[in-house]
Amino acid sequence: MTRPEPPDARRSATMRAVKSRDTTPELAVRALLRAFAPGYRLDRKELPGRPDVAYLGRRKAIFVHGCFWHGHDCPRGARMPKANADYWAAKIARNRARDAAALAALAGQGWSSLVVWECETRQAQALSARLRAFVCA
Repeated sequence: MTRPEPPDARRSATMRAVKSRDTTPELAVRALLRAFAPGYRLDRKELPGRPDVAYLGRRKAIFVHGCFWHGHDCPRGARMPKANADYWAAKIARNRARDAAALAALAGQGWSSLVVWECETRQAQALSARLRAFVCA
């Protein structure tokens, strides 16, 4: 008979499973972009903030943010965990500060940036129009 994992071990396993690349919202954005603006590059480490999608020649960067992890003001992003609430509030605040610094650094280098939130990927037509306006402008 196997013993159940302690709560900390289960939490650690869950957190290890969270991906930073090729997430469902990121794949949805890339599928929309392929229809009208292929030729993007992924996860450019040399750019501030490491944008999820970058058009190098056009100097345009797209970040796809998870609502919870980056503190969006939608219902999912505004929901705070009950366990270890101080830790999570501080972590999300650090993420938001890091995001703002990355956007400012990109702007300082002459790049245009767009942030797409996870909740926006559920409305494909509206998101497609927004992406087209940003990339093709």
